[in-house]
Amino acid sequence: MTGSNTSANTMSATTTAATLAAVREATAVLTGVVERFAETDFTRPSLLPGWTRGHVVTHLARNADALVNLLTWARTGIEHAAYPSRADRDADIADGANRLGQIQREDLVAACDRFMVEATRLGHEDWAARVLNATGGPMVAAQIPQMRLFEVWTHLVDLDASVGFDAVPTGHLDLLLDRALLPHRARTDGHPLRLTVALPDGSQRSWVLAIAQDGDSEVSGSAASALTWLTGRGTPTDLTGPLPHLPAWG
Repeated sequence: MTGSNTSANTMSATTTAATLAAVREATAVLTGVVERFAETDFTRPSLLPGWTRGHVVTHLARNADALVNLLTWARTGIEHAAYPSRADRDADIADGANRLGQIQREDLVAACDRFMVEATRLGHEDWAARVLNATGGPMVAAQIPQMRLFEVWTHLVDLDASVGFDAVPTGHLDLLLDRALLPHRARTDGHPLRLTVALPDGSQRSWVLAIAQDGDSEVSGSAASALTWLTGRGTPTDLTGPLPHLPAWG
């Protein structure tokens, strides 16, 4: 039994380390994009209704800090809520979006650094600790790196800076797909829909989701197109099959 637990812990630690490496890669793309923004670029509209690019950049910084709170909770056992409240979260984003672009840029880099520093402080057992996400739902700390990876790539797309899901490295796609499917896999309000995704290495993944609007159906296409649709970021023309409307993440 001890050997089995050790093997499981090693596998979990390996997966977490790989996900954190992916977060580093995605963060480098994010900060590189924001580094090239001129002052006026921060006030331009993002792809999120009512949000400028500054809102998105500020949200990514505050999300990093919120996840630092959860990492700290996992490491110390002392409760640290992701955000004081939804109202405080929204106010911080609204206020932050009005700052000078250079301040927003430096804030983003500093927050991303804080996340990586805190993540490296957790030991193997810490990643199994249970915490509560921003909506009060229970989760284990090992899910936090995947959450951050998803936030970074999805909101990189929202910045409308010529970075789409087709820019996601192959090694990140499985993690993003699993996260994007999360709110849909438990749904029971629709008819079965089989989603088949083609990965760049030639392999495929397939799921059956209860989200079809009228009778059984099948949807297939590339991972990038599937992510665009699953996150509510548009309806790609290269996905085959009837596509029910899905709400946007975030």
